Amino acid sequence: MTYKILTDLRNNSCVQRTDDSSQIWVIPFSKNNTDYQQFKKDIQDGVVLNDAEGNPITGSALTTFMETLP
Repeated sequence: MTYKILTDLRNNSCVQRTDDSSQIWVIPFSKNNTDYQQFKKDIQDGVVLNDAEGNPITGSALTTFMETLP
């Protein structure tokens, strides 16, 4: 599973998730969305988050990004 930040959709307010079957989901940043809660847990557990260009976000940049989420 991979996650990628999508741009141009309300200022980075969602991510794209792709699973092993190549299905793609768009997950909005909403506290009430269970997929969003799973996204945050996955990132905390070490799943890679890519920026809009496909580059991994790591270290302090990842920490800063996660702190900005609702």
